[in-house]
Amino acid sequence: MSYIKKISEALRADKSIGVKVLDLFAGCGGLSLGFEAVGFDTIGFEVNKDACDSYNRNLRGECYCTNLSLNSKYPEAEILIAGPPCQPYSVAGRQNGAKDKRNGFPVFIDAIEKVQPAVCIFENVKGMVYKNKHYLERLIQDLNELGYNVKSKIINAKDYYVPQTRERLFVVGFKERKSYDFPTPIGSAINVRTAIGNIRTKVPKDTIVLNSRMDNYIRKYEIASNCVNPRDISFTKPSRTVTCRNLSGCTGDMMRVKLKDGTRRTLSVREAATIQSFPSWFRLSGSVQSKLNQIGNAVPPMVSYHIALSIKQQFCS
Repeated sequence: MSYIKKISEALRADKSIGVKVLDLFAGCGGLSLGFEAVGFDTIGFEVNKDACDSYNRNLRGECYCTNLSLNSKYPEAEILIAGPPCQPYSVAGRQNGAKDKRNGFPVFIDAIEKVQPAVCIFENVKGMVYKNKHYLERLIQDLNELGYNVKSKIINAKDYYVPQTRERLFVVGFKERKSYDFPTPIGSAINVRTAIGNIRTKVPKDTIVLNSRMDNYIRKYEIASNCVNPRDISFTKPSRTVTCRNLSGCTGDMMRVKLKDGTRRTLSVREAATIQSFPSWFRLSGSVQSKLNQIGNAVPPMVSYHIALSIKQQFCS
């Protein structure tokens, strides 16, 4: 069975186990998708209309399009999950952390105080562990003061059946148990060719073929960045990290495919979605750029699936 068929079957919503999951900053539903696949019931909150529409097109739960604040009210839930905006902590960004107006963690802590879930989880860039480690320590202290034991780990998506090297921080808080074990990495990594096939002769309609000016821009970027090897997608190993920035096709570090005739093109929406482990039946709403942004911002559903399965096995048995 092909890679896309396997994940498309694995990520179908399973029979409900009657446990509610509240997803804040839900995006298009990458994090919720994994939880529904193991039987949880989800409800999402997301400010971006296209992302909210994508969530509602594909998931069993409902997503509400709203801008979360300290005045927001929430339904009851046993588990609270969140992917607060990563830009304040991203190595690719300015790492302004808590000072950044996009910082969503005050809302996250406020929601935990109001909902009092048995388990809370957040995902963010690994940059939180470095320049912003003092803020991360403060967040963990806040969770401790609310009665949660906390475990954290930097997880690489390639270890969980995602054809992509993508390191992200996961923090899990829990009340009723003294310990939590993150899921064990599974098998060998999936390479790009296994995931999306041989695409070096294809030019999908939603891609851009790079012109000489763009190629020259990339060349200068690679020289300035001291790149030893070109940053074109390698088909024999997992992809480098997919982000909304490098999918946009406007940077020297853009995700691109080198075709057999030597020209380059950007990734299609479907190719990017597969590299993020979205199933074939997942349909995104909005323009091509909006879809790529949703994909780049998402938690890979197969990573979420394995996190959700570990939560189910350890907290719901």
